[in-house]
Amino acid sequence: MYEFLHLVVIPLIIGMVEIIKKAGLPVQFSPIVAVAIGLFFGIFYLDTLKEGIIVGLMVGLSASGLYSGGKNLRNGHDYDKQSNKM
Repeated sequence: MYEFLHLVVIPLIIGMVEIIKKAGLPVQFSPIVAVAIGLFFGIFYLDTLKEGIIVGLMVGLSASGLYSGGKNLRNGHDYDKQSNKM
């Protein structure tokens, strides 16, 4: 049951980070905010502190990875072409 809820929280964290960015957060701090929100969720939602920290880190890091991966797809970054320009 909890595993499904962890997957649901990831898009919510991405949405919360987007809202915070529109409020004025510099873009370079968005992964840190995603991990902080994930930790907040994990610590206050789950029963044990150790499990909450681990799950919070996993969810926050997943959200920041999904955000940056989606941003790269949206912007059309092709790192192979950029590395061949040297």
